[in-house]
Amino acid sequence: MFSLVPSDLQDLSVDHATKSSKKRQREEECHENKVRKIMHRDIERQRRQEMTSLYASLRDLLPLQYIKGKRSTSDHMQEAVNYIKDMERNIKKLQLRRDELKNLFVSKNGSSNYANSVTLNSSWDGVEILIDSANRIPLSSVLMELLHAQLNILSCVSTKVNQRILYKIHSEVNTLAYINLYELRQTLVNVIN
Repeated sequence: MFSLVPSDLQDLSVDHATKSSKKRQREEECHENKVRKIMHRDIERQRRQEMTSLYASLRDLLPLQYIKGKRSTSDHMQEAVNYIKDMERNIKKLQLRRDELKNLFVSKNGSSNYANSVTLNSSWDGVEILIDSANRIPLSSVLMELLHAQLNILSCVSTKVNQRILYKIHSEVNTLAYINLYELRQTLVNVIN
């Protein structure tokens, strides 16, 4: 016994099965899209929070003069760029100054045995003389010049540092005489060189 199913019924059941599978597939795609959107939104929120934190850290590192009165993040970023450029200019300026000072103390042959130097510091009771020399100096001649300048020698200490000899002479004024420190320095430089 054969049961015959009309062809219309067969078409209808196949059509119904196809429609329900397509509907299920669309629902799954819709669900996947929602999940992707939620994940994307969460990732984007996390990225924005991280950027906000980084901007705050950058703002905290900038000196007040660079962020004063500025509210927007783009202003802070521009001021950070300005600050970095200012620091680069300062570094270059300081490097040039350092090189100038190095060249001042380096002789023509490139060694660090620069010329003898004399520094005078006045105090309320006398004069402190600092002599920096690559070699021994005629100390007795220096002391005689100080006595001629009407200075009493209180102490004289010498030490050797980095192949240089440093002398520190502390003196007091012998009388109420006026002492020209510039002339005294020139005289001492002539004696030790």
